[in-house]
Amino acid sequence: MYVLVLGSAAGGGFPQWNCNCPMCSGVRTGEMLARPRTQSSIALSTDKVNWLLVNASPDIRTQLNANHELLQPARQLRDTGIVAVMLADSQIDHTTGLLILRESKQPLELYCTDSVYEDLTTGFPILNMLQHYCGTNRHALPLDGTAFSIPKLDNLRITAVGLHSKAPPYSPHREHPTPGDNAGFWFEDTATGGKLFYAPGLGEIEPHLHTFFANADCVLVDGTCWTNDEMLRRAVGTKYSLEMGHLPQSGEGGMMEWLGNFPKVRKILIHINNTNPILEETSPEHAELTAAGIEVSHDGMLLEL
Repeated sequence: MYVLVLGSAAGGGFPQWNCNCPMCSGVRTGEMLARPRTQSSIALSTDKVNWLLVNASPDIRTQLNANHELLQPARQLRDTGIVAVMLADSQIDHTTGLLILRESKQPLELYCTDSVYEDLTTGFPILNMLQHYCGTNRHALPLDGTAFSIPKLDNLRITAVGLHSKAPPYSPHREHPTPGDNAGFWFEDTATGGKLFYAPGLGEIEPHLHTFFANADCVLVDGTCWTNDEMLRRAVGTKYSLEMGHLPQSGEGGMMEWLGNFPKVRKILIHINNTNPILEETSPEHAELTAAGIEVSHDGMLLEL
């Protein structure tokens, strides 16, 4: 199984276009040792020919062009290696890229939960808009633990895992969570035995997640904020990380503490906010992660499991 990180930042990317916090200004001027990043998305394949796009970021065009050797096989005049798209939630930074894919020659094979489908046909009706272009062929994601496969992705078995996080502000479920607002994904390559757990939005560590973390070869999980009050500390917002549905890395009960329970698993953070000091590769926070055996994902990172 090949896992390609197309984008590793949270919404707005890094640097964010209108932000002059120390992180964004530092990477923009080159005064900080940090890599620019696009908004989070990954792609998976078992043959490096056919790919599953997991979350369609607003930066999808840039991401596809940056990885054209994998995702643009050029077998005919109009072509793509993407055979299906799967969504973890209905957030803008994970779904707006669907509009960029409107030139597809056939309807997009789209996998999402009922809750996400509702949001994308009402509060943020981009699926309705796509009906005037390529359209979509929607497949409902089961949340009962049933594993499923996707045509052309040989040997890849997928299980959607319901998560506690936050639906977007335009969702009727924002303050009234429903199953399927947010999902993580368990991927298993039945040929190689490789196992990945992917969860870019993780509001808390629920008991049912222990099994997935314990049995994975690699976890690629929420790295949005270093502290719960990071947005306030940087004076760029008023919301707390947990309020937005993202478990911070540091502090009691944080992501670092949780990941420490799984010393044999490769641990990588994704969906990293532009305010997070771990993006600076010489920062104490980055060093603390490294000492704990935790990696920070970057655009173009390719994993083989």
